Amino acid sequence: MVNFPASTIVDRRVPKQSFYDNISISPGLKRAFVDQISLIIWRNKLAESTLTISAGKDIHEIQIFELQLRQKELDRRVLTAIAGAIPYKIVFVLVFDGQAQAWMEVCGTFYFGDWQPLEGFTLKLEGLNLDMVYANMARQISGGRLGSEGDIAGAVERDKRRQKLERAIVALEKKVVGERQFNRQMELNRDLKCLKAEMEEQNEQNHKEI
Repeated sequence: MVNFPASTIVDRRVPKQSFYDNISISPGLKRAFVDQISLIIWRNKLAESTLTISAGKDIHEIQIFELQLRQKELDRRVLTAIAGAIPYKIVFVLVFDGQAQAWMEVCGTFYFGDWQPLEGFTLKLEGLNLDMVYANMARQISGGRLGSEGDIAGAVERDKRRQKLERAIVALEKKVVGERQFNRQMELNRDLKCLKAEMEEQNEQNHKEI
């Protein structure tokens, strides 16, 4: 599946119980572990000791966890709980019915890719150190939302602002359609125009940085 060097392979089953018995979670979240996941496998350990690249300033290890699902949907809180229980960065590969999907928490925000056939699923290992590997994986998984270079934390903040603008534009467009008073509709349209201009400016800035 993920074509990483043999030196990184762990392939160790991790009991689900080791998570929900040792961290404080709600009964509902425990039920999600039980009902939604059939198996957790620690697939790879990306570290200076397993690769020919050095540790980064911030990132010293990246773990690859495969979660075999009983259904195609997974409660995102499960990923948050697992990530919070392990002191290293984690790339999650969800597997269901012959397909795989990558998830990754980047600076407090989860990004995920499209579902892909297992035979064609891959993640590229790119970078001179683990900071760069981590950032490049985040960009792969985000599907372009985090650009192609530069500070990854800054990219996440820009993406958050862009998503906030997108939600505001959609909400305002609905208000414009539902407004019956002409003067008020004109005001809303002016606000909408300003938001779209701000979005365009941000997109142009992102393009320059890319």
